[in-house]
Amino acid sequence: MDNNDILIRLRYALDLKNTEMVDIFKLGGIELSKDEVMKVLTKSMDQEEGMNEEDDHIHCDDEMFESFLNGFITFKRGKREIKPGQSEKPELTYEHVNNLLLKKVKIALSLTSEDMIEILGLADVHITKGELGAIFRREGHKNYRICGDRYARNFLKGLAIRYRG
Repeated sequence: MDNNDILIRLRYALDLKNTEMVDIFKLGGIELSKDEVMKVLTKSMDQEEGMNEEDDHIHCDDEMFESFLNGFITFKRGKREIKPGQSEKPELTYEHVNNLLLKKVKIALSLTSEDMIEILGLADVHITKGELGAIFRREGHKNYRICGDRYARNFLKGLAIRYRG
């Protein structure tokens, strides 16, 4: 799954409107028009079909994706209070995309670990609290684990079942 695909699935799962997507990107520090957001929310053509410069597709890189997730937290929870010596905009972590997705959505939706396990269970994926904790660890920690596409995809599927079903 690429970042655009994750955004498409997240938007569907949480039933976000186009104007809300524009607002979330703006809160994350990225100015996009409604048309540009629609270009981000389209799948690019396969390599086999040949990439076209006029593809009407905007690639969502890791920096744009993390900025979106930071904006999503602000959108759902409100602006955080800034302590002295702290920057207004959160620093980008550049960690693995799937781990970042689970961490930031957990924060934005105020989910507990039990909620996360339940959401994954809705998609018939069973994970222990220890395995989930390993995904939430900092990169470099001895128990850190990279979250695979399977968990990320099923987490988004479980979100859709929970919030749309």
